[in-house]
Amino acid sequence: MTEYYIPTGPSETEFVEKRSRFIGHVWRVEGEEEARARIEEMKKRYYDARHNCWCYLIQDGPVRYSDDGEPQGTAGQPMLNVFQREGVVNVVCVVTRYFGGILLGAGGLVRAYTAAANAVLAAAKQVTVQVCVRGVLRVEYPLYELAQRLLADAGARLEEVQFADRVTLPFVMLAGGETQLLPKLQELCRGSADIMFSKPYFAPF
Repeated sequence: MTEYYIPTGPSETEFVEKRSRFIGHVWRVEGEEEARARIEEMKKRYYDARHNCWCYLIQDGPVRYSDDGEPQGTAGQPMLNVFQREGVVNVVCVVTRYFGGILLGAGGLVRAYTAAANAVLAAAKQVTVQVCVRGVLRVEYPLYELAQRLLADAGARLEEVQFADRVTLPFVMLAGGETQLLPKLQELCRGSADIMFSKPYFAPF
């Protein structure tokens, strides 16, 4: 896997289907313990609800879901399917249902919980996590603007520039791009480019 998606932040949505109230929550999490804590938080917050159904997916970790008393396969699994289809991981979703007195049937429940997961994920939005490298380039002041332009042309994201005896330009770029960037920087600096690259790692980009 060269890329995946994570939520940009928490979100909450709500809708009513045949008098049943569906409240969806999504959070970005880094591990199972954090996901479980969010689920427990919602169970306490909505202690009087009929159901608090949930799912979570952790990158290179566990995938879990619960129907929390709804008919088997009508809540947690459909919610999980939404995140798997979109390639979203490091996420926990809880959909709370306040029963409105009208039975929705198995098909109706699947549609409602799927809609709740889709809505709350759309509200959270997503960011792409890709294989990146971090670089640090040091140049003399006369080369600063040219170096900045080369980095921008290579698709690098420049971080906070430091000005001392020389200019230090920290940046992040997609892994693989450094092989084309390095010769251009060497040419700019006449073979004496002072640059370091990290090992590849996953990061939002």
